[in-house]
Amino acid sequence: MSAFEPQDSVTRAFLRLRQKGFKLGVGELLAARQAVVGGFAETPEVLAETLKILWCHSRSEQSQFDHIWKSLRVSSTSKQTEKPSSAKPKSETRQERVEEPDKPSLSPRPQEVAAEIKPEPELASLPVRAPFTPVENEDTSALQAYYPISRRSMVYSWRYLRRPIADGVVDVLDEDATVEQATRQGFYLAPVYRRRERNHAHLLLLVDQNGSMTLFHRFSRDLVETARYESAMQPEKVNVFYFHNVPATTVYEDLYLTEPITLQTVLASCDRETSILIVSDAGAARGYRKLERIRATTSFLFKLKRYTTLIAWLNPMPEERWIGSSAEIIANLIPMYEMDNDGLSNAIDIVRGQPI
Repeated sequence: MSAFEPQDSVTRAFLRLRQKGFKLGVGELLAARQAVVGGFAETPEVLAETLKILWCHSRSEQSQFDHIWKSLRVSSTSKQTEKPSSAKPKSETRQERVEEPDKPSLSPRPQEVAAEIKPEPELASLPVRAPFTPVENEDTSALQAYYPISRRSMVYSWRYLRRPIADGVVDVLDEDATVEQATRQGFYLAPVYRRRERNHAHLLLLVDQNGSMTLFHRFSRDLVETARYESAMQPEKVNVFYFHNVPATTVYEDLYLTEPITLQTVLASCDRETSILIVSDAGAARGYRKLERIRATTSFLFKLKRYTTLIAWLNPMPEERWIGSSAEIIANLIPMYEMDNDGLSNAIDIVRGQPI
């Protein structure tokens, strides 16, 4: 049974692949040697799969690699199975020369020996990094990415958060009232106008920042911007405050958490018609279930319910990730929804006073 030497096989495969046009450099060779040291070359098959992962970047290169690797294994096995011919002792050789002086020598000439023996390839100076070559686009399947909700869906959902009150200027034509007045008087004298309605919805957004919410900063930022500038609400009626993990006694007016303000001051501007939406993973991102966080969040929610019952929680993590974390318990204290199209729509229904 032939002995298998991983490092020698890596070197020979590296040189042969470079001859075949593979863009390999010193970095790729060192990575392969490190993989061998790490235990990824127990058998020739395992080593071949490791080298394909490190050196091949397309299916065509993988098929070419399989052919080259098979030829290398065949040549290596044939070299190891050949037994060297036993050399004759010097005395016997000398005696034969004496007994048969006229017999021509059958040994090959030095030029023929040099022609038959091919020199082993030697490592020369190689580029530090292989030049960039575009990978063949053989797989046209779309990349999978997790997008909880799009900005367009946010804009559409915010339009349902309305509390219309007719307290604007009197410039809206009331057709029914105009017809009724003309019928009652028997003639048309002047149109009847009514006050313009304005959206008096008051939204308080409490957004978790930093920590495990760093991955969702883009979505929380879009949520704030669409609520302020792309919804039917007045910008001054949208108040946004930030916190980290739990909004305890202090929240922050900026997303960098450098401008603190007491929670009591924030709640002083709330009334029974104020809509409060909390955006946080509630520990579901890392799967933590901490008793201190649950207690602090429970105390905070009880404090909010003294001012208004229009409260909902928006969690950017999928609902199946809530199991086993603090979010699973908090979801039993307050309506909590996943941050997707349906979740945001349901949360807005809650905070506008129309429970599901």
